[in-house]
Amino acid sequence: MGTLSGGPRLLHGALVAFRLPDPTPKVIAFQFNPTTLQRSLTAKTTGSEGAPGEALRLSGPPEEKIKVDIALDAVDQLEAGSKTAAESGIHPQLALLELLLYPSTATVIANTALLFVGTIEVVPMEAPLILFIWGKNRIAPVRITSFSVSEEEYDANLNPIRANISLELQVLSYDDLSRLNPGHYVFMAHHMNKEVLSRVGQARGLDAVLGGDVSLL
Repeated sequence: MGTLSGGPRLLHGALVAFRLPDPTPKVIAFQFNPTTLQRSLTAKTTGSEGAPGEALRLSGPPEEKIKVDIALDAVDQLEAGSKTAAESGIHPQLALLELLLYPSTATVIANTALLFVGTIEVVPMEAPLILFIWGKNRIAPVRITSFSVSEEEYDANLNPIRANISLELQVLSYDDLSRLNPGHYVFMAHHMNKEVLSRVGQARGLDAVLGGDVSLL
C-alpha cells in the first residue's frame, strides 16, 4: 500500500517493547494503519460521593483503554519473492506480537532453578514494558489485556498468510508504574502533552459560546 509520490511520508502506528533492564527495543510497526481506534476513559474518584467538597476530587489519572484491530498480510512479500514469507508466512509477525504476553524463557528457567533448590519466595515474572505509539502526540505505556487472532488464509504448508488481530490495551499511568520504571515518565510526558494540546484546542472565551461580555464566576 504505497503513498503518492511527493506526498507527506506516512507514519505507522507501532508497539515498542523493552525487556528491562535491556534498553534494546523490539519495534512492531503496523503493516497497515487501522482505520479506526476506540478509546474509553473512566475517571478515578475518591469514592466520597455525597460528602461536601469531595465530588470534584480525583484520586489519580483516569483509567484509559484502547481497542484496535491490526491486519497482517504476506501477499505482497510473497509476490516480491520474500524467502521468509515463503517459508513461514506471517508466523514471525504473529510470534512477535504474541510474545508480548509471555515472560522470557530465561526468566522461567531461572525461577524453576530457584524453586528446585528450595527458594521460598520467587519474584513474579515481569512482562515487557510496551509503548503504544500512534503519531507524535500519542505515546503511552500499555498492557495488553486481550489478544485475539482471526487467521483468514493459509499457504500450501498451512502457514497463515493473512490475519486480523484484535488488541485491547490498558494505558499504564504513573499510578501503575514505579518511579524506577521508565514507563512512569513516559506517561508523565503523555499527560503533559495532553495539557499542551488542550491549550491549543480551547475556545477563545465565553463570548465565543454565549456571545457578548459574559462572566459565570
